[in-house]
Amino acid sequence: MPFPYKKVVVIGASSGIGEALVRRLIDDGSFVIAVARRKENLQKLVEEYGHEKIQAVPFDITKLESIPHFAENITSTHSDVDCILFNSGIQRRTDFSDPDSIDIDTLNLEMTTNYISHLALTKAFLPLFQKKGKEGKESALIYVTSGLAMVPITRCSNYCASKAATHQFVLCLREQLKGSNIKVVELFPPAVQTELHDEKHQPDIKNGRQIGMPLDEFIDKAYAGLASGKEQVPVGTAEKAFEAFETKRQEIFANMVKAMGGGP
Repeated sequence: MPFPYKKVVVIGASSGIGEALVRRLIDDGSFVIAVARRKENLQKLVEEYGHEKIQAVPFDITKLESIPHFAENITSTHSDVDCILFNSGIQRRTDFSDPDSIDIDTLNLEMTTNYISHLALTKAFLPLFQKKGKEGKESALIYVTSGLAMVPITRCSNYCASKAATHQFVLCLREQLKGSNIKVVELFPPAVQTELHDEKHQPDIKNGRQIGMPLDEFIDKAYAGLASGKEQVPVGTAEKAFEAFETKRQEIFANMVKAMGGGP
């Protein structure tokens, strides 16, 4: 089944899962607007695929004050954008048993990159999608969270918290947009072999690129789930957590929404 959206903004497109999804989207016929900080990585994608298939937009999403202008530039140039894929993220070790090792600026950067910036981007792009909805056109917001949003690990507690925050936000956003033509999708990766775990980012990890599911295997499974139209796509070990308790937790959430009269 082909991916249902034809012009996709990929946030965090310069490496790892984001880059691999860019490639899969282009191969499947979508035009991609690739967004990331590393201009040189984006340019390589443009050189490989050509301007008729991809546009590179270097941008640092942690510059929250610049997000409205960034989104306006995208939507004014590409009014036919029908999907935003939020993939950007960083992971750092957080060990509060050693308080001297905790850097508050690093915590703030991690939370801003993984969570707050995605809220700001959602706010900025929603008006376009709401307008499309009134015209009967479908669009999608896709958030890449993590299996750690459901079950944390101790070494990167702030990262887990940022992904859990996004997961809770996605559940509520989906309910708030219920009945609209905007689909809210969440992809739950397991650990995947990308630069996220590289020693340059997390010195306490050795051979971090060998941790988790091979990237190609993950992308095959993730993309199949996204293309099928599922709203929730857990992959690998994240499937176990989802099946074990997340389904039940969401039943309780649905009952709470109903008890409170539904709606925002």
